[in-house]
Amino acid sequence: MTLVTDPIGDFVVRLKNATDAGKSHTIAPYSKLKAAVAETLKSRGFIKGYDKRGKKAKKIIEVELIPLKIQGVARVSKPGRRLYIRVNEIKAVRSGQGALILSTPKGILTDRDARKENVGGEALFKIW
Repeated sequence: MTLVTDPIGDFVVRLKNATDAGKSHTIAPYSKLKAAVAETLKSRGFIKGYDKRGKKAKKIIEVELIPLKIQGVARVSKPGRRLYIRVNEIKAVRSGQGALILSTPKGILTDRDARKENVGGEALFKIW
């Protein structure tokens, strides 16, 4: 097992690569943050669902993908450079077709939800 220095970047790239390869599922090491991101992506319709499997240190998250739904991802905030944005700085991604995923004090939210909640935070990644 290799050491991953950017677990969220690794997770979204796994989703993108599996979609490009025509896979219906993909797996990644489990974390509460990845589960929250998966829940947010499910609510926006980018994935069908997800499931936590395994026990203790061997937990994984299995994500059920929608074929050809994820066209691209772009990591915004990286381990070496965190990017925080205010609510009035949040812009639509691909004219509203995509989503900006943010880590906020109210949890993991999309750009639309963050504007509704009137809260900013760390911009994790863009997906379209």
